[in-house]
Amino acid sequence: MAGWHMAKVRVRPETGHLYIDFSLRGVRCREQTALDDTPANRKAVEALARKIDKAIATGNFDYAAFFPNSPRAKRAAEAESALPPPSGSGQPVPTFSEAAQAWYRENLPRWRTSHAQTLQAIIEKRLLPHFGEQPLYTITRAEILDFRSRTQTSSGRKNKDDLSPSRVNHIMTALRMILADAADRYGIDSAFRNIKPLRVPKMDIQPFTLDEVGRITAAVRPDYRPYLVTRFFTGLRTGEINGLEWKHVDFDADVIRVRQSIVNGVLLDTKTEGSARDVPMVPTVRTALLEQKGLVPAGCRWVFPAPGGGPLSLVNFTNRVWIPLLRHLDLAPRRPYQTRHTAATLMLASGENPEWVARVLGHASTEMLFRVYSRYVPNLTRNDGRAFTGLVTGQGAESSMAVLPPSLAALSRAQLERLVRTLHQEAPHADA
Repeated sequence: MAGWHMAKVRVRPETGHLYIDFSLRGVRCREQTALDDTPANRKAVEALARKIDKAIATGNFDYAAFFPNSPRAKRAAEAESALPPPSGSGQPVPTFSEAAQAWYRENLPRWRTSHAQTLQAIIEKRLLPHFGEQPLYTITRAEILDFRSRTQTSSGRKNKDDLSPSRVNHIMTALRMILADAADRYGIDSAFRNIKPLRVPKMDIQPFTLDEVGRITAAVRPDYRPYLVTRFFTGLRTGEINGLEWKHVDFDADVIRVRQSIVNGVLLDTKTEGSARDVPMVPTVRTALLEQKGLVPAGCRWVFPAPGGGPLSLVNFTNRVWIPLLRHLDLAPRRPYQTRHTAATLMLASGENPEWVARVLGHASTEMLFRVYSRYVPNLTRNDGRAFTGLVTGQGAESSMAVLPPSLAALSRAQLERLVRTLHQEAPHADA
């Protein structure tokens, strides 16, 4: 039932007797025993506590059956009888588990495989263990907020103590949609009301400068140089480049056709519809891919295979190649995903149209570009005031190059001009 938490067996200090502490419909309940705190007695009371949990979770808790002499038993029975009919539609209101299964089953045809698998994991690993067999009408707003709090402090991936706000919001979104669907279907009110998502901190990006890119690609092992060159100058996501097959590399059109991604060793559709795109091969990338073609065994489907022949493993690459390489070059440690941020900042700094950059990166719009990268490239917003100064002095904004932020400070004028020529040379633009 709503508002309940797992029953705890506690000991009263003044008597040394055991008691059961639980909550029902948001009301804390304490039922005393005359048993001393001994291992045998504690084991027996803990068994009773587990039975209480199960009965409450399945909606079959009868206070009088568990505690016939408790003064709370009569009040609990009166509260049960005063409950309004659970469904305005006249249909029996199902448990949360049944509602979740119905919602998932009916929406599955419109979801991409990767999204469906993510939702399935959220339901099975997060939502069902907490809400499971509770009747829908017993779930309260207070319990939802309590669930969010517990979820945020639960162990996440990579043994982190807390889940990120973004991850918690994804879990809560699934819960909200299930409850909203059930509310429409059964004519009940959803308890998920006026619950705003957690505040998500701004994305921490640490792109490399063009000089650092050159140092990295020059120092990496030769068999991984084409891989890093391709990452740095296409902006492909990790799953996209690790799951890239030769059939999607079109040397005639000079494009990489992004159609799939590999996640946890499973080949899936791209993240979103916008992620399925054609990424232009600048000459540097074309040269790297032709070099890679000669490095892989004949008949290998993967562009960047692991030594065993399967797709490249991010964990192995990170631990055995990437981290030692950055340490060797005395560069600040960061994830390989920063190669994507590097590609974005270099494209924007070179003067490319933000809409074209968004399409190349697989974004649905330029919103993320302006939100995430504008502080690295002042020309996106002209927030350095140089354009206005040029206007009022009659010199024009083009008479001097905008000051670059610290992350791109290593780009000299000559380097930036070379980058512009590289990105434009032989690169098919969407405008052409």
